Amino acid sequence: MASPSQVRTYLAHWFQLSKRVVSQDGQHHYLPSPIFSGEEYSPNFEWMWSQISANHADRFYLEGTDQSIADLLSPRWQIESCARCQMPVPTSHTHWTCGICPCSDLTTWPNESLPKPRSPIQTQTHLRTICSRLQQSEQRDRVMS
Repeated sequence: MASPSQVRTYLAHWFQLSKRVVSQDGQHHYLPSPIFSGEEYSPNFEWMWSQISANHADRFYLEGTDQSIADLLSPRWQIESCARCQMPVPTSHTHWTCGICPCSDLTTWPNESLPKPRSPIQTQTHLRTICSRLQQSEQRDRVMS
């Protein structure tokens, strides 16, 4: 079963490639902008999530897929990486089938020359990692000289 956190990450990744969440009847669609606010999802993203949750997640789909948001939150589905593009894609536990990857209708994806979509960045953790790598590089340079 995909957790709400995994489904939110799944949506955030695809929003970065301009995929929308659409209602079954086509009357509602969501593509929050911005997606992130610092280390968290943006208020627009949080508002969209609350709208989907409050308005029957079984009626909303990521554009280009067959599984509703409610399906993804059921025990039948989990989120894995697409073999083609490494983006999150739903897979079924019960039928050993993979949902259609939303990348299937993106002719320019995957594109290795572009940054890959991401989750919110924990700034302090990220900066510590960069500092650590720089310190290791300095130490190697000293040893080699």
